[in-house]
Amino acid sequence: MPIFEAFSILILPQLLGARDLPFPRLSAYGFWCFLIGGVFVCGSIFFNVAPAGGWFMYPPLTTQYQDGLGPDIWLLGLSFIEVASLAAAVELIVGVLKTRPPGMRINLMPLYAWYILVVGVMILFAFPPLIAGDLLFELERAFDWPFFDPARGGDPLLWQHLFWIFGHPEVYIIFLPSIALVAMIVPTFAQRPIVGYSWIVLAAVGTGFLSFGLWVHHMYTTGMPNISIGFFSAASEAVAISTGVQIFCFLATLLAGRLTRSVPMLFVAGALAIFVLGGLTGVMVALAPFDFQAHDTYFIVAHLHYVLIGGMLFPVAAGVHYFFPLATGKLLSPRLGRWAFWLMFIGFNVAFMPMHLTGLLGMPRRVYTYAPNLGFDTLNLISTVGAYVLAAGVAVLLFDVVRPRKKQPFAPRNPWQAGTLEWLAEMPPQSWGVRSIPVVRSRYPLWDQPGLMREVDTGRYFLPGAADGHRETLITTTLDAMPVQCQRVPGPTFKALWAALFTGGAFIFATFAWYSAALISAVLALAVILLWLWTGTSIIPEQEQKDVGLGLRLPLYESGRHSVGWWAMLITMIGDMSAFFSLVFGYLFYWTISADFPPAALPGPGIGWPVAALLLLLASWLLTLRARHDNREDRNVRYQLDLAASVLCGVAGAAALMAGPWFNGMRPTEHVYPAITWALVVWLTLHIGAGVIMQAYCMARRWRRRLTPQHDMDIQNIGLYWHFMALTAAVTVFTIAVFPLLTSAR
Repeated sequence: MPIFEAFSILILPQLLGARDLPFPRLSAYGFWCFLIGGVFVCGSIFFNVAPAGGWFMYPPLTTQYQDGLGPDIWLLGLSFIEVASLAAAVELIVGVLKTRPPGMRINLMPLYAWYILVVGVMILFAFPPLIAGDLLFELERAFDWPFFDPARGGDPLLWQHLFWIFGHPEVYIIFLPSIALVAMIVPTFAQRPIVGYSWIVLAAVGTGFLSFGLWVHHMYTTGMPNISIGFFSAASEAVAISTGVQIFCFLATLLAGRLTRSVPMLFVAGALAIFVLGGLTGVMVALAPFDFQAHDTYFIVAHLHYVLIGGMLFPVAAGVHYFFPLATGKLLSPRLGRWAFWLMFIGFNVAFMPMHLTGLLGMPRRVYTYAPNLGFDTLNLISTVGAYVLAAGVAVLLFDVVRPRKKQPFAPRNPWQAGTLEWLAEMPPQSWGVRSIPVVRSRYPLWDQPGLMREVDTGRYFLPGAADGHRETLITTTLDAMPVQCQRVPGPTFKALWAALFTGGAFIFATFAWYSAALISAVLALAVILLWLWTGTSIIPEQEQKDVGLGLRLPLYESGRHSVGWWAMLITMIGDMSAFFSLVFGYLFYWTISADFPPAALPGPGIGWPVAALLLLLASWLLTLRARHDNREDRNVRYQLDLAASVLCGVAGAAALMAGPWFNGMRPTEHVYPAITWALVVWLTLHIGAGVIMQAYCMARRWRRRLTPQHDMDIQNIGLYWHFMALTAAVTVFTIAVFPLLTSAR
């Protein structure tokens, strides 16, 4: 995951002929979050507090039988790391949709950009359920809220659902960017456009969609209804169709072209061979009767590694060789590359092919040792030898990457004779990216537009220089890539680092139950983020429009749907709603497994307080929308009064929401019903707090004349936030107040 996100942030601007992605500071914030969280989680092993509940963390093992900080480090540390993944997803989705060069309609995008778009959307729907599950899990460990305790109405299976709703799409989040590398490498070395472009795009979208219908095939043996098993088994087999379409298109391209032998193609060939074998065993374990026998054996270990190593490691190795000149200006050694490939290919198959047999012989996974003379000894010895050979191949590849290259000459420009825009890069690579942003008329412009490289270098296209002394790139429409704005991209700042440090402090201090320090750190993170936004975003330019070249003048400031900030808010809130509906899913899950949920003997939040809260929050939403209109009409006094009233309604709505379960005596440690109700209430209350801060921020921006009737990005984005808030409030109140009334007669 971090390899794919970091590589995509590096390569995507070049691939799209852009100067940069729209939110470089958000990328920096995500990087620092990942680094801090990764050091915290992985460093725990050196202090003997590492998580010891498996990568899946199933309760009750990790809720009732493991003391210490290990599970808390897993839960809060990974939740913090997922902030980095979501930040990267926002950056990449907006980058693909809004920073394409003029003429690059959505059906002309490079396949890598299509795959990244699909994966970014998958992250929005796959990662938030795990964040929601982590929240429930940590509330049980820290405060004894019984979400997974059957004695008080909870159920450990809820964790499995939330974990695998993340866990199985995450496999494809790893797989699809790697296959995207194959989709870029195959046409280059076949020296012809990809065969079946539209089919590959459809298959990639289909793979992403179907991946969310597979999570239960990890839970066949948990006693689910046969109809559910049948549905998820069919979906698990159907994903092989979309995967097969992609592989057959790659093979057709190689057969239709003139194959050029190279180390990247060698790794691609090995990847396709290994992945197909892993896919075949995947179809086997998708069948419930077979999975009943092979579940939690080494057959699953073999399948997993054939899919992930073939679908990820070998394509990544191919991508390292292929794109290394773009990062360093130098080529890797073909001789060492061939040595690395054969060691990795042979070592991998020797290591993991015997595991199919050990699994069928009954060797269980997740067991660190076994008795002798059970028939596993020889096969395991062979696997061990293969693992060392595989490791030697990886070591050769890493040596080739890190060895000094001062005396090695720079690679020629476009050394592979590729057809896509990233190879416009000069050698050695320059910090500004492309000299001018070109007009694109095909999927392989370097092949189909003769002289394009020379014309870009001589500045014959858009933004040929930096006359104003600013970092700038073009913003285009999402479908047709028509230029709509010249965006000024912010430069480096330490604010992103400080924001990440304080955000990390909120998670890390909470791990040690230092809640006061965690709260202080969260407040400091909020303060830095507000300072970052105040000084670095929505800046009113010194001129309204700019000549960007070719006789075109574009605005320097946009708000609403043409603004990248509006798209970032939309994408962020989609991910936020994914987490919210995961909590609602948890509430309904308890209702489905229990004949007495909500329990008649326990108090509920009532109907009066929640409905009052909903009315107040809807009023806050409508007042925010009216303030947006007032700003456009330049009615400053009414704008400020509307937002002030909106803030008061929001605060009162949060108080009324909390009053329902509080005054009715709902104790979250008593039973899962008050616990899940309080979880929904706290979730909504925190979001109300964020919305109120945003409203106050817009009041201050207008007061300081950083927000005007023409420059209203802030209030436009916050209006969009409150659309989602109104939906969240309506669903929450219906779930906790109306739903129990509708089901009371059950």
